[in-house]
Amino acid sequence: MATSVSICSNALLRLGAQTIASLSESNDRARIAANLYESVRDSTLRSHPWNCAVKRVVLAPDTEVPAFDFTAQFTLPSDWMRTLQVGQDGFQGDYRTESGKIMASGTSLALRYIWRNTVESTWDAMLVEAMELAMAASMAYGITKSSAMVETQTRLYRDHMKRCRATDGQDDPPDTLGDFPLMQSRFGGAFRYGPGR
Repeated sequence: MATSVSICSNALLRLGAQTIASLSESNDRARIAANLYESVRDSTLRSHPWNCAVKRVVLAPDTEVPAFDFTAQFTLPSDWMRTLQVGQDGFQGDYRTESGKIMASGTSLALRYIWRNTVESTWDAMLVEAMELAMAASMAYGITKSSAMVETQTRLYRDHMKRCRATDGQDDPPDTLGDFPLMQSRFGGAFRYGPGR
């Protein structure tokens, strides 16, 4: 079961360093890991739509409205990291994200987003490995004083993220275009999308 300590210890092993038993140990390895962990975690979560860090909510509008262009504003959830989708599939409208708010028009807002999942034991195995590699790359110079090690760990992280993106594309069914009138007219009503059609 992954924890912040196990992730940092595995990252240290990748650098050829001794592991740690706690992020509060009084040694340079633990201090470096503790200083970097939260920012690296947030960056790694934000970098990819990990299934274990995706949420859906329907937001109510704020009482205050935007000065122009939109009729409503919606406060982003406190655990928001990155917007994946605004509006339901096939019904996405115009919006802008500004200062922790989404500007849009409407009386409610469907939002799909990456949230700050800080419970490592719920993470996908590929996210755990990505975090280990990201921590190894971030700690590499502080631990080894080697620019070559930084480059190696950074390359390993980037290669792993490419594999994550390829794997993620196989987890969900492919997107469909929907029953658009243009397609219906072009194919004489014989063109259908989605399950059961």
